[in-house]
Amino acid sequence: MKIRSGRKLAGVVAAALVAVTLGAAPASAQTITIKMATMVPEGSSWHLVLKEVAAEWKRISNGRVNVILFAGGVAGDDTDVVRKMKMGTLQGAVLTAVGFAEIEKSVYALEVPMMYNSYEEVYDVLGRMRPRLEGSMQAKGFTVLNWADAGWLRFFTKNPVKTADELKQQKLFQWAGDNDSLEIMKGAGFNVVPLPATELATALQTGLVNALSTTPQVAVLTQYYNYAKNMTDMQWALLLGGTVIKKDVWDRIPADLHAPLLKAMNDAGNKLQADIRNGGARDVDAMKKRGLNVVPVDPKTHEAWVKVVEAAYPKIRGRMVPADAFDEAMKYRDEYRKRTGGK
Repeated sequence: MKIRSGRKLAGVVAAALVAVTLGAAPASAQTITIKMATMVPEGSSWHLVLKEVAAEWKRISNGRVNVILFAGGVAGDDTDVVRKMKMGTLQGAVLTAVGFAEIEKSVYALEVPMMYNSYEEVYDVLGRMRPRLEGSMQAKGFTVLNWADAGWLRFFTKNPVKTADELKQQKLFQWAGDNDSLEIMKGAGFNVVPLPATELATALQTGLVNALSTTPQVAVLTQYYNYAKNMTDMQWALLLGGTVIKKDVWDRIPADLHAPLLKAMNDAGNKLQADIRNGGARDVDAMKKRGLNVVPVDPKTHEAWVKVVEAAYPKIRGRMVPADAFDEAMKYRDEYRKRTGGK
């Protein structure tokens, strides 16, 4: 079961994307122009961090690397951006798992709803699966520069939603183009409305959809909560993201720059990630002051949600998530819980 509104924004916490266009000058004197595409709105704190990374890359390279940032989704959502990378229009991107899955669907093993209980679980599994995931993407012509997240997805709805049955009565946003997820959701009884992510704000305003899953940080940034003023207080899945670049483009960047550029990118990603983890409660409080209603989910109701979701796992495994990746992630998660006493 996969619900992914707001996922387009998750990867911005990962910091900068890299795209390279080589000039005609000799190799030793070439200026490398980096096109950076992101859904982050201009002027937001996330956008400012990305601008800082762009400046840092230019400083590190002594002007050999020039970053041009395309913010606010002008290059499209994750699906659009990956398609443009494959066509050669763009060479890199900050992506959510939706975009990563356009390259390697096994990434979805980290975002199976309600499979994970904590950041620590997700990142432990990711750490063990990284060689597999990054190796596969490398073979397909993409280099992963970093991983990060934008916090936990929760349901934001026009009408209060506590149970799965109540959510089934809503018109739920679904990322267009993922037919497997669409069929799984419909089969589970949800009333999903597939749309391009760039049309979500308009759809909420017109009533075409009245429910979505996103993180508190994204809800604040995009003002989605103005049209969906109820938040179900339950962690659905971690909004994972990161930065990728076309392998051939990364290989053209002088090798002596790779390590310092990666460090700058990871430092920025860590800065954003820390802000997101520390700011989750702050963002919810800010929305509550502006009319957000937080719908509590008691342990019994939470367990009922888990049962509903786990009933869909056989359909998710092998269809939305490759069976071997699903099994590997579940194995690593269970090992982590055994190691930590279920924490």
